[in-house]
Amino acid sequence: MSTTFSANPVTDLRELLAYPFMVHALQAGTIVAVTAALIGWFVVLRRESFVCHTLSVMSFPGASGAALAGLPLASGYYACCVAGALVVAAGSRAAGGRRSLAHESAVVGTIGAVALALGFLFLSLYGGILEDLETLLFGSVVGITSGQVDTLLIVCAASVVALAAIGRPLLYTSVDEQSARAAGVPVGAVGVAFLVLLALAIAAIAQIVGVLLTFALLVAPAATAQLLTPRIGRALALGVVIALIEVWAAMVASYFTNIALGFLVTTIALVAYGGARIARR
Repeated sequence: MSTTFSANPVTDLRELLAYPFMVHALQAGTIVAVTAALIGWFVVLRRESFVCHTLSVMSFPGASGAALAGLPLASGYYACCVAGALVVAAGSRAAGGRRSLAHESAVVGTIGAVALALGFLFLSLYGGILEDLETLLFGSVVGITSGQVDTLLIVCAASVVALAAIGRPLLYTSVDEQSARAAGVPVGAVGVAFLVLLALAIAAIAQIVGVLLTFALLVAPAATAQLLTPRIGRALALGVVIALIEVWAAMVASYFTNIALGFLVTTIALVAYGGARIARR
């Protein structure tokens, strides 16, 4: 097996698709890219990028805690991310139930620090060597099974359907919370529902691109799309296209260069965002 680029891209593509683990990786990457782009658009609109970062960090104690308890790592990802989202939702409300960015920032920063501490505590109590620790932090294209792809598809499809169901009131509360509240929109419930959807998406994506760099895939494509067009529909579609290109390119490059997938995703996302900023001037 050759793991270097050749002069013929068709040959490289055939080699790539000849291995089931790469087919599974590309399938999983496609699923999470679409989900991240759609949910990420609301993340950027609501200025919750820091929440993304902290919830991705929650995957670390989730995975290490699951290893300590002898449970599947995926269960730790989902449980801790959702728990973190519920804590953020509860702690980010000021008097009268209004969302407070100041309260949210304080809660998110505290949760992030505690999550890292718990992750290292669980690792020390585990006593052994947690296999795939580098993969846990930075992602990898190898080892993705068809079962993981099926689980990702179910979780992400459910998240997208739920996002579509709350999309209109979520947009209303994100743009003008006071008017939405006056119109009878359950602002608090909508906010909690979105954070839970975000947590599920992060838990799914973290298993592909790693804990530390998950937020890049959620934030960067959507932010890039919003720079290029103010139209909601176009921005959502463009964000999906950008995310797919970034994930596919990073996975191909990771396979042929053996460079960490998370690093490549982040680098490509940064270049795309920087190009959009320059083009807008």
